[in-house]
Amino acid sequence: MKYHNYKVSIEWTGNKGNGTSSYKSYSRAHIISVENKYESIKGSSDPSFLGDKTLYNPEELFLSSISTCHMLWYLHLCATQKIIVTEYLDNANGVMRETNSGSGKFESVMLNPKITINDERFVQKAINLHHDANKMCFIANSCNFKIEHNPQVVVKVKNNN
Repeated sequence: MKYHNYKVSIEWTGNKGNGTSSYKSYSRAHIISVENKYESIKGSSDPSFLGDKTLYNPEELFLSSISTCHMLWYLHLCATQKIIVTEYLDNANGVMRETNSGSGKFESVMLNPKITINDERFVQKAINLHHDANKMCFIANSCNFKIEHNPQVVVKVKNNN
C-alpha cells in the first residue's frame, strides 16, 4: 500500500475592515495555493451564499476534480489499450441539495465527455473504458454518491494530405 500526502494553503482575503461582525459584513474571497505551483486560484462562495460569481467556488472545484480525475484515468486507459484520443471535452453537471439547516451535499454528478478518436474500430471500447476509469478514479472512489457517464465518441481520421 502506498500513501500520498497533499497540502494546500487557503488564505481568506475578504475582510472588509470589520471581519465577520455580521453575515453580510465580509467577502467570501480567498486564494487557493500550493507550494511550487505557478498560479493560485481565486475563489469565493457560490453567489447563493453571497459569493462573487466571477470567482471559482468550492462546488465548482469539487465537480472539476471529479471530471479531471476521470479524464486523466480515461486517457491513461486509452493509451494502454492503444486507443488514440485526439480531443476530450467534458461538460460535467453536479446537483447539490441544500437542507433547511443550510448544510447540503452533492447527490449526483453526470459526466458528459465528448471524445475524439482516430479509429472507428475502437468506438465501443472507448465508450466502455469510462466504466473502468470511474473504478480507478481516486476522487470518484472518495464520493458517497453515484457518478454517471454519458460519453459521446466521435471518429476523426487524420487527413495526411
